[in-house]
Amino acid sequence: MKKTLVPVGLLSLTIILLTGCSQIDANQQLGQQQKKLRFIFISTCVDEDFFDPVKKGMRDAADIMGVECSFVGTEEVDIEAQVNMVKKAIADGYDGIALNIIHTTAFDDVVQQAIDKGIPVVAFNVDDHSTPNARLSAIYQKCYEAGRKVAEEASSFIPDNSKILMTLHSAGVTSLDERLRGEQDVLKEKGVTWKVVVSGIEPQKCAEVIARELKADPEIKIVLCTGQADTEGAGLAIEKYFKGKGYATAGFDLSPEILRMLKNGTIRFTIDQQPYTQGFYPVIQLALYCRYGIMPTNMDAGAEIVTGEIADRVLKLSKQKYR
Repeated sequence: MKKTLVPVGLLSLTIILLTGCSQIDANQQLGQQQKKLRFIFISTCVDEDFFDPVKKGMRDAADIMGVECSFVGTEEVDIEAQVNMVKKAIADGYDGIALNIIHTTAFDDVVQQAIDKGIPVVAFNVDDHSTPNARLSAIYQKCYEAGRKVAEEASSFIPDNSKILMTLHSAGVTSLDERLRGEQDVLKEKGVTWKVVVSGIEPQKCAEVIARELKADPEIKIVLCTGQADTEGAGLAIEKYFKGKGYATAGFDLSPEILRMLKNGTIRFTIDQQPYTQGFYPVIQLALYCRYGIMPTNMDAGAEIVTGEIADRVLKLSKQKYR
């Protein structure tokens, strides 16, 4: 019996010590005098469906670690407004900041201001890894490599020396630019040429922009995308205007509509970057750093190919906001 009971007891003790959850409240662990830690996530495109799993991951980790978390951001890409939100978070005395660093230089000064005031900053979703930045870590997808993965997978249905449409839902977002560059670096080896269009962040409007481009150039039969809104929009455009006419699309991220169109074959595949982890791990890292000085570390959120064959399984998890 002892051989069975001891490991279980040790496992329970380890979980309690690391997370502060279950029977022992995190604040009780640290003494009644210590205030509850407050963290804030600051993002672009804050209401996009993509961030629903991020928010759930954040909330789940906050419950585990016994901290308070909020998620704020700009409706669309507005770098100046997002920078000002970071400044306000510093002034409001948050204990840690998770920041969607969508530009390589725009956030450098404000991140340094936070660090200088003793407020740790970690990046989530998009990182500034190409220029110096004082943020402590990043939980994000390696976007250039993910872009290459899309193009390599799509090469099976993109003819050599053909012309395609490539989309960005917003201009000036480094993650989208890196994915696009990765796709293009693979496709140019096949002699493929392309037209790039910015579609906007609302899928229905994206669909009309993409449909207009396809109608204007009948030579183009393939659409490769770089984000959720344009991937969904491309599928909707093909479904509405070009169904059964030899058109194909692929791209990034998950939504109920993307998963539906994966199942019916309108979208060939999409790349999932596991947004739940992008909300979960920043909270864990910030709490461990604030409480115990454990330094945050970079984490790759991954680039899993999702096809129609596994869409049902992923859809169940998507409805629960895990995918």
